[in-house]
Amino acid sequence: MADNEKMIVFPNAKINLGLNVIEKRLDGFHNLESLFVPYFLCDILEVVQEENFSMNLYGIKYDGKPMDNLCVKAYYLLKERYDLPPVGIYLFKRIPVGAGLGGGSSDATFTLCLINKMFSLNISDIDLSDYAAQLGSDCAFFIYNKPMIARGRGEILTPYNISFDNYIIELAVPSIFVSTKDAYTGITPHKPVKSLQEVLSYPIEEWKELLVNDFEKSVFRKYPSLALEKEALYERGAIYASMSGSGSSLYGIFRK
Repeated sequence: MADNEKMIVFPNAKINLGLNVIEKRLDGFHNLESLFVPYFLCDILEVVQEENFSMNLYGIKYDGKPMDNLCVKAYYLLKERYDLPPVGIYLFKRIPVGAGLGGGSSDATFTLCLINKMFSLNISDIDLSDYAAQLGSDCAFFIYNKPMIARGRGEILTPYNISFDNYIIELAVPSIFVSTKDAYTGITPHKPVKSLQEVLSYPIEEWKELLVNDFEKSVFRKYPSLALEKEALYERGAIYASMSGSGSSLYGIFRK
């Protein structure tokens, strides 16, 4: 087997620093504003050229058929435009599902990038971003995988210079599945008094009172234990703590 017929990559998670749900769009989606930051927790994704297409899932178990996985949709999205041979996709899940960490989006985008490289399709990052945006609102972020302010549905990305070299970001993942769809039903969209970019310009020590995730209010109301998890991070010395995305994961930023 040639080297380009088998490849392994490590799709990483992301966290949201702030999340403002600004307005509902005519297409049914919402315009939002958030800073996406890569997080080191990774899945393991392997694609192998095979006689028949297959999708194989391992690791964390979750409800859903393998052929409904976003990695499958990523493969067929490219196959519509390129003469791709059958492959076997092998995904070992380590990023919790329904936790607001973008694991499924990352898997899908890494599948696009891996197939692009594996079969020398020479698709540019800009075009890969367009393909990724068709798979999910936050998928395009993982093409670039560096801090980005996301607007629109999450697909309009602007690089943002921020460093956490003097901090440690710790993740807490309760065993609660939060449906993104359900989380949105509890949201009342509104424009914040201060833009996300303005809030992020303040020292991290001031974020506790300024940087908000609009999903927290409704999700914490439904799952009070998550509010307690957040308070526990502050009690342990976090200078900022928040839920990521629509939950259920939370993170704390600690000084080194």
